[in-house]
Amino acid sequence: MKSVEEQLSQYKSVHFNKNNIKTHFVGIPLIILALTLLLSLYSFDVNLLSIKINLTPAIIFFSGVLIYYFVLHWRLALGMVFYIIPNLYIASLMAPMPNSYLLAIIIFVVGWIIQFIGHYFEKAKPAFVDDLSQFLIGPFFLMAEVYFYIGLEKKLNEDITPLAIKRRRQLEENKR
Repeated sequence: MKSVEEQLSQYKSVHFNKNNIKTHFVGIPLIILALTLLLSLYSFDVNLLSIKINLTPAIIFFSGVLIYYFVLHWRLALGMVFYIIPNLYIASLMAPMPNSYLLAIIIFVVGWIIQFIGHYFEKAKPAFVDDLSQFLIGPFFLMAEVYFYIGLEKKLNEDITPLAIKRRRQLEENKR
């Protein structure tokens, strides 16, 4: 498994343009909300030690994603917990609404349009084109950017930025 530095520097290598990053702060949350809603449309009950628990595919999926994030970097993962739990709650409120699946699809498409607009500014292809694991790193990268902005995880930022610059140069040389 790649380290957090490798994952974040790979993602950052195609996310230097400020306009691109701004679009990602809109597009990625929209995509996550849409996926959370789609995965919350169905639920089922599980009895655990005589306690009835209502689960959705969204809860199961994001529990697995959070485990992955905690393996990568527990402090960033903690921030993701505080992001994902409200998403799950909002999706649980939206799921019973009429045509919520259609709303989720619209939100999903709008989110991706915003993402691709950002990559127009960046003049670089999205990170997932070369590595599908980058789909999971996008939200994690945004959380890292928030941490960096408020002055947390300075060492991590200092570690990934030179790696990202080096990777970007290699990508641009390979284009020629």
